[in-house]
Amino acid sequence: MVQTITQVNKLLNDFVWGVPAMVLILGVGLWLSCRSGFVQLRKFGVAMRATIGRMFRKEDAQDGAVTPFQAVCTALAATVGTGNIAGVAGAIALGGPGAVFWMWISALLGMCTKFAEVTLAVQFRERNPHGDWVGGPMYYIKNGLGKQWHFLGYLYAALGVLTVFGTGNATQVNTITASINTALQSYGLITADSVYGVNLIVGILIAIMVAMVLLGGLKRIGRFTEKLVPFMAVLYVVLGVGVIALNIGKLPAVLQSIFVGAFTPAGFTGGVVGSMFISMRRGVSRGIFSNEAGLGTGSIAHAASDIKAPVQQGYFGIFEVFCDTIVVCTLTALTVLLGAPAINYGVTAGAELTISGFVNTYGSWVSIFTAVALCCFAFSTIIGWGLYGVRCLEFIVGSKANTVFMVLYSLVAIPGAVVDLKLLWDIADTCNGMMAIPNLIGLFLLSGTLVKLIKKDAETVD
Repeated sequence: MVQTITQVNKLLNDFVWGVPAMVLILGVGLWLSCRSGFVQLRKFGVAMRATIGRMFRKEDAQDGAVTPFQAVCTALAATVGTGNIAGVAGAIALGGPGAVFWMWISALLGMCTKFAEVTLAVQFRERNPHGDWVGGPMYYIKNGLGKQWHFLGYLYAALGVLTVFGTGNATQVNTITASINTALQSYGLITADSVYGVNLIVGILIAIMVAMVLLGGLKRIGRFTEKLVPFMAVLYVVLGVGVIALNIGKLPAVLQSIFVGAFTPAGFTGGVVGSMFISMRRGVSRGIFSNEAGLGTGSIAHAASDIKAPVQQGYFGIFEVFCDTIVVCTLTALTVLLGAPAINYGVTAGAELTISGFVNTYGSWVSIFTAVALCCFAFSTIIGWGLYGVRCLEFIVGSKANTVFMVLYSLVAIPGAVVDLKLLWDIADTCNGMMAIPNLIGLFLLSGTLVKLIKKDAETVD
């Protein structure tokens, strides 16, 4: 059964992440960048000032909404997750150091893509029967395009409901268990024979905690993420910067491997990764898995903000991709390339490769801190994607099934803790690619509306 699923998924993955997908993802990002006058570069300073400034304002959200800071924390909780740690390590192992370069390229264009997603989500959101703001790709397709395109909104929502179980939950839990196992085994607290039992217990505990947060509603999710995200980000950045500082002598050679390896990966992988396209594919797919630019999921959280100016909230999209990929993913990549004792290219890798970079630099004691950071990253992602799944299901059938969905979503943590990592990541990759297609088509068709909103905001500010 597992072998059949693996073979079917491989066929789908090869199609979804083939040349057409690369053209669509990078092409729409470039199209939006050109039409907006490369707003992600032109307004980068404005975006940083606008977003960081609003983060420190103490304010209460209106009914049915969260503050802009809580919205961005919820979105970051979902984006800054195991894609930054396990995903980046996997991209390097399967695509070589050059995959990092292609992650940067996808992030550069992705900043504009996510800016567009957030801006349009706020512009075309609506109130649900409970008085909450709801929005995202399915809503800006429905409310921004003609009826002939509405099927894209329902297709996106249906794929979203399916995707959240793997991308948002199972892969995250699997990384939590991997990090805990590494920490416990490094101190001899568990043996290989007891790993399954420990993983099962961890899965049950995570399921309970996820249910407690999600069933508390939108405001509890916002309050939870605004406390957890800053803590986990600072902890991880400090550890990553330390690895760079302690291995600074190796940095020039590593940077060379990233830039040159993007086009000639064979020279840095012993010939195991010999194709530039493989390096590009791994970098772009893992970059999107991490920052979600092109998936449209982050805009679902932003639509719940009580802000009234779509473009001003859109700046948070630029900020998110910058923090997620340019900062956090780069720190992970450098930790692996500078600190890991050995990289077995061509073989699937995950969080254990990133952890080895920290341990080899600091010593075995740091495994405790990396385990805590990884758990925070992964758990926050589970919460953020739980909200996305609820909103996608609500778009299709209304809010009557929300509670049942959240319970089922929470329970997925249990099998997610004990199943095979490689198959989970492969299925998550496939689902992400399929989910991106209707969203990117919608963004392309709404690019004219985006330009009008940017001009209108500029006139308001002036």
